[in-house]
Amino acid sequence: MANPHAGEVALVIDGVPHRLKLTLGALAELETALGADSLMALVERFERGQFRARDVMALILAGLHGAGQPMPAAALLSAEIEGGAMEAARAAGLLLARAFAVPGGGA
Repeated sequence: MANPHAGEVALVIDGVPHRLKLTLGALAELETALGADSLMALVERFERGQFRARDVMALILAGLHGAGQPMPAAALLSAEIEGGAMEAARAAGLLLARAFAVPGGGA
């Protein structure tokens, strides 16, 4: 079970519940994966609803790794996410929100 107070998000992948979390290492992985100069540009894309599928998948993969649940990118690309693209995007946005939330501010 995911703990939102610890920045975790739950997502069911291939029928298995997973915890996702963006640790500092996972954020660094995300920057590299997206070739981003700034994670704030990614946050702004999500806020404007202008994110890409690549953003969503990179966030989920980094979140899995940050929660200590390694999964190869190729395995995630071929996986079935319960709730489809909308649930994947919701989980990715929530991951970002929780990673940058002020403690006690609730996200």
